[in-house]
Amino acid sequence: MDKDDAILSDELNHASIIDGCRLSKAKVIAYKHSDIADLRAKAILAKESGLYKKIMVITDGVFSMDGDIAKLPEIVEVAEELDLITYVDDAHGSGVLGAGVGTVKHFGLSDKIDFQMGTLSKALGVIGGYVAGKKDLIDWLKVRSRPFLFSTASTPGDVAACITAIDILSNSTELQKRLWENGNYLKEGLKALGFDIGASQTPITPCIIGEEKQTQEFSRKLYENGVYAKAIIFPTVRKGMGRVRNMPTAAHTREMLDKALVIYKKVGLEMKIL
Repeated sequence: MDKDDAILSDELNHASIIDGCRLSKAKVIAYKHSDIADLRAKAILAKESGLYKKIMVITDGVFSMDGDIAKLPEIVEVAEELDLITYVDDAHGSGVLGAGVGTVKHFGLSDKIDFQMGTLSKALGVIGGYVAGKKDLIDWLKVRSRPFLFSTASTPGDVAACITAIDILSNSTELQKRLWENGNYLKEGLKALGFDIGASQTPITPCIIGEEKQTQEFSRKLYENGVYAKAIIFPTVRKGMGRVRNMPTAAHTREMLDKALVIYKKVGLEMKIL
């Protein structure tokens, strides 16, 4: 995308998407979070203006602060109707949804999305990232993408670790199953205690406290009692929507999660949050 183009971007997209859109010099048009009617209306206005050569819609597959999933089937419907390029940042969906392949696969839309980007540093546990798309598109990126051209290759050790992680992900669902079980168990436990966990649909589990200083204090007290869950406050999230974000993994045991829930209850009562 460049100065002659427009990008329709979900208002809760990750900071890296926002920075990438700005660097492209394209016109950035934010649409309300997961609001398909607003996306369609703004896409029509952009299309009918005649100001742009290309128009792209870009979204996280899984939104990192709330854990909800993008409405990809509806987004694709709008994109096909109005001839938009589609781009899904699946940093938080890769390895988790769609038998590990990600959010696009989860919805069966692999042949409908132009770009799928993801990281190798979250579920796969190494470093780096990927962009998936049609062969011509990837060949074009190899000669056009400055971060790719003017960078260095991953180390052999990182490559070997990535290949092994992908092999594990491709040949077994055991870790994924445990991840979802742990995520659901923690969600149910926090909800039963009376915490607000938002509208998460994935193992990402926010615990919404609200006021910024109180959120930071809550995180500090959790840490002092043995739970590491960082405070996320404005401007990373909206003012008054401070939360600690829990990231249960397949490596957590039920005993660990039970201990965490006991600490959450203790701190919640001490701070009169519960």
